[in-house]
Amino acid sequence: MDQTEKQKLHLVFGGRVTDPRGLEFEDLSALDIVGIFPDFKSAENAWRANAQRTVDDAAMKYVVVHLHRLLEPDADPSA
Repeated sequence: MDQTEKQKLHLVFGGRVTDPRGLEFEDLSALDIVGIFPDFKSAENAWRANAQRTVDDAAMKYVVVHLHRLLEPDADPSA
């Protein structure tokens, strides 16, 4: 990440879902918390690696959560 860019935290996690079309996880205690990343690009890389690793299991889903949007909901999204 370029030092002049503002940090935009992203969380990547995954687990088994009750329906592959949704986001309801079967067992919250079994979630795979991949990590928190300083920018979308690094979070996307982590998401992609884990999603591809579990591609043969339709019930496994990994997601990227834009933590910076939750932490600063009034911030300019283009900033």
